[in-house]
Amino acid sequence: MAKSGRKASFTDLGKHRKRLETQPMRLQFAEDPNRFERFSARAGDLLLDYSKNRIDEEAMAALFDLARAAGLEERRTQMCEGEHINLTENRAVMHMALRYQGDRPVPVDGKDVMPDVRAVLAAIKTYTDAIRSGEIRSHTGEQFTDVVNIGIGGSDLGPAMVTLALEPYTRPDLRAHYVSNVDGAHIHDTLKRLNPGTTLFIVASKTFTTDETMTNAGSARKWLAESLGEEAVPSHFAAVSTNIPACAAFGIQEDRIFGFWDWVGGRYSVWSAIGLPIALAVGYDHFSAFLSGADAMDQHFLSAPLEKNLPVIMGLLGVWYRNVWGFSTHAVLPYDQRLSRFAAYLQQQDMESNGKSVTLSGKPVAWSTGPIVWGEPGTNGQHAFYQLIHQGTDVVPADFLVAARPHESMPPHHAKLVANVLAQSEALMLGKTEEEVVAELKAQGLDKKAIKSLAPHKIFPGNRPSNTLFYPQLTPEMLGSLVALYEHKVFTQGVIWNVNSYDQWGVELGKQLAKALLSKVEGTSGAEDHDSSTRGLLAYFHANKGGPA
Repeated sequence: MAKSGRKASFTDLGKHRKRLETQPMRLQFAEDPNRFERFSARAGDLLLDYSKNRIDEEAMAALFDLARAAGLEERRTQMCEGEHINLTENRAVMHMALRYQGDRPVPVDGKDVMPDVRAVLAAIKTYTDAIRSGEIRSHTGEQFTDVVNIGIGGSDLGPAMVTLALEPYTRPDLRAHYVSNVDGAHIHDTLKRLNPGTTLFIVASKTFTTDETMTNAGSARKWLAESLGEEAVPSHFAAVSTNIPACAAFGIQEDRIFGFWDWVGGRYSVWSAIGLPIALAVGYDHFSAFLSGADAMDQHFLSAPLEKNLPVIMGLLGVWYRNVWGFSTHAVLPYDQRLSRFAAYLQQQDMESNGKSVTLSGKPVAWSTGPIVWGEPGTNGQHAFYQLIHQGTDVVPADFLVAARPHESMPPHHAKLVANVLAQSEALMLGKTEEEVVAELKAQGLDKKAIKSLAPHKIFPGNRPSNTLFYPQLTPEMLGSLVALYEHKVFTQGVIWNVNSYDQWGVELGKQLAKALLSKVEGTSGAEDHDSSTRGLLAYFHANKGGPA
């Protein structure tokens, strides 16, 4: 679809917005008793209720027409057939191969990648089974009790999020820790509670040159060697990397180096050897189930008609609000404490993918792209930012996620949790009218003057959109499906916006400048070539870095 075609499509969708602005959702529900059935869809046991959106069948039909006109189905085929849809890096985008459960070949550049993928998975199983059973032990002969994953970005956010989400499948005598920030406090505060003799480190860096990761890895190595000696290093380190010589120079044995491929983007790498700490924490069988759940969502995305396709529906609704209604943020609100890192994970997945301002051809985009993604678990968020969602001047479309049953048997906790999530989506949709507020205040015995003064503060505009994702339980399979669902949602939106969702050049400039500034921060060179703000900040740093006189 040409640039003008997309703009025309968004303009056409604007006509549907104008029509729907006079049809609040509470009225649509009142007039259509089948609205839930009309605007809900399933993938296996996962239910998507998107009935609480500012839509009707005409608007949804126009959105599906937009997807087809933009070539979503063709682009989807190109991705799964290994075409180099990551144009700026000339790479295929094949993270689906990492979790593929079928038996057909999956070619990339003429080679079936599945034998290599399954060889790495087999090596992960062998290694993690041996660590968990105690067959592989530390330099001191003890069984490992703590695993520290050292990575950043996709090498940290994915496995950290998944390990926390699958806490019911972990065991108390093998704890996982994640270190990412180059701030020394992160590695220091993690190590101070650990025993070198029972601590295993995983260094996750494809090139084994990532500055933050290698700085933290160097500190971890020093900490271990100072306690157990240099000869202990090979027994206490593994790596996820393709740079075998650099890993060997660090002291890591070749059979403890797990590789992946350039067709795996960092934020899509949790399914690869980057998932090594997950397999250690929850066991390989549960990690394998996580992959299977993602593959199930892949098959749904590849085969379901667009009108029943969960990632497509969610992606199109996001385009509807970003480009037609002008809503710039999107909240992800899981009613599950173990999904407390899910929104942070999706921030990278979404904002690094579609935070672009040029099209695939390198021309400036003529429409808004990726939203700001944010969120926290319920019910904590209700006592923090929900005030803005309900009564603020900006509309924030939201996704609610909740399981029908918990892992714990602790009544009445889960019943209260579910009551809250259902109440929040209903309240956002219904709001509270002035008439309802006045009637409520009259029933409380307030006089006319008090009612007139208080009523404006208690009115809720309502008509605020949300999706609800409901599933039986947060199992490894379901978590895999949820993560893959959002991956394909991002893909759908990237196609509509005509951007490359698989590069991330925007993160490079700051890294380059940081390298150039390091010598100035360390005081080994002057800062004359920098702007006055940077020079002033450097001067303040040097004046204060030594602490009080």
